[in-house]
Amino acid sequence: MTRFYLREIAHARAGDKGDASNIGVIAYVPQDYSILLEQVTVEAVRRHFGALVKGRITRYEMPHVEALNFVLENALGGGVTRSLSLDPHGKSYGALILTLPVTVDATVAERLLAQGRQPLP
Repeated sequence: MTRFYLREIAHARAGDKGDASNIGVIAYVPQDYSILLEQVTVEAVRRHFGALVKGRITRYEMPHVEALNFVLENALGGGVTRSLSLDPHGKSYGALILTLPVTVDATVAERLLAQGRQPLP
């Protein structure tokens, strides 16, 4: 088993609504969606974001597009009009979730390495 950053198998898009951040995580290839389902859990996201998210985290599965959607409540310091954050929209949360480590089997690791992707040390 080899560890990679999530960004090696998926991309993300983030937005906001009030004090909630909405992050979509989309597998680059359909066969990696199972890795997202298994490892990009609410618990993993909560640990990864730590104190940035003060409220509930909800995960929605979207199998037809090989994606997950996360809603992180109470995560933007009150929202765009109230936050003192440098990123009150939470756009950087999409980049942050992509630094979550995932473990892949030898077949996936071989494919990623062949594409020039770098495993974690």
